[in-house]
Amino acid sequence: MEEMTEEEVVLIDLFHSGSNLRNPVTQEDLKNALKTVENCCRANASFTYLMLYQDSFCTNETLDILSHKTIQHLDVLKNGFKIVSDTNMASILYSIKQDIDALNKKRIVVILPQQRQKHMRIFLSLLLTNVYQFRLEPLAILSAGGSYDRNLLNNTQTEDVIVEEHSTECIQRLIKIHLETLPALKGDIAILKSHLIPENIFLHGFTTKNGGISYIPTLSSLNLFSSSKRRDPQVVVAENFRRLGKASGFDPNTYFPVKVDHASDVWVMGKEEPGSYDGIVTNQRGVTIAAPGADCIPILFCDPVTKTCGAAHSGWKGTLMGISMATVNAMISEYGCNIKDILVVLGPSVGPCCFTLAQKNAKAFHEIHPQCVRQINSPNPCVDIRRATRILLERGGILPRNIQDDTIADSSQNLTLCTSCHPDKFFSHVRDGVNFGTQIGFISIRN
Repeated sequence: MEEMTEEEVVLIDLFHSGSNLRNPVTQEDLKNALKTVENCCRANASFTYLMLYQDSFCTNETLDILSHKTIQHLDVLKNGFKIVSDTNMASILYSIKQDIDALNKKRIVVILPQQRQKHMRIFLSLLLTNVYQFRLEPLAILSAGGSYDRNLLNNTQTEDVIVEEHSTECIQRLIKIHLETLPALKGDIAILKSHLIPENIFLHGFTTKNGGISYIPTLSSLNLFSSSKRRDPQVVVAENFRRLGKASGFDPNTYFPVKVDHASDVWVMGKEEPGSYDGIVTNQRGVTIAAPGADCIPILFCDPVTKTCGAAHSGWKGTLMGISMATVNAMISEYGCNIKDILVVLGPSVGPCCFTLAQKNAKAFHEIHPQCVRQINSPNPCVDIRRATRILLERGGILPRNIQDDTIADSSQNLTLCTSCHPDKFFSHVRDGVNFGTQIGFISIRN
């Protein structure tokens, strides 16, 4: 076993499964497991978790054996330990993950029986992202002769039973079951809707940050995007989408977001899908298209006459490259839309109050219109990507009254709120940094 560093958190797997579910952890099990850690760890673990199966049949006896008085004197646990028990390993690991995130730890070592390593890797790959570094070490069991043998702890199962119980599909189901039981954070899901988009023809909305299960502060709680650079795994985002779909009425299984590249490519659904695109248009029913936003503008388009719709992601680069009119033009060329019938709604995005660019980039917005930039002579002028978007849309032929943004007279109908200025409602890259959450604008054609 490699030596652990101060940064690593240790997980000791004493989880019983299979035919001996109701056999409690014995004193010998615990002694052997902790002796393994104590003998093999030359450096101290920053914190240790003891994971075990626990139900009403073995609670009292096991907790007696795992009492703090029994094990707290062991040097290997001097930096602290916690007993985490449940009938579902997904629940145990997710609970530990929350602790690890609160401690801002990233390096994890799991000590467990050799034969269960494959299954643990599946659990960890689903619950962790590339932000974390984990490694698995075999649990050495003390033999009758006093030497250590790398065998299974309580190995009473056949390989067939293990494969059946711990397949990827089964593990995914265990995780899904657990996540579905978690309470929503920060209230109920709230969806912003536009007065401009006909509700009898289109299902649409812009999400806010409440009502999901993401618990990391900058992602909490209805984060709708997972990446290797963030701590929210795809399974959590999928559960957020399940709840959003239930609340809003769309099927997450027929959901198609843009593949962001901060450019101006548009995918016409039904044609060959590009590797990346910031706009998407469709006339298909039964599908939901969407654009993400966390300062960039999620824009929704619809034509009630031809019953077609579109969605676009418009950051400052995409705005300059013309993604909004590229989406409009795709609707016109592919579906025969009349530009005077197309309605456009700009969703929540960062305002000029909070968004700056280097002067050389800001000058491009100044060339669109001087009102798109404040303090153009400063090193980092404030830039209004919303105003630039409206100007470009109007120049392209969209009627001014068919655009809903923050310039409308009735402030109660303003959906284009500043994401950075409203931490209670929206995620923001500008405000929250690299581990930011994501909201979306979505639209579909009703059947």
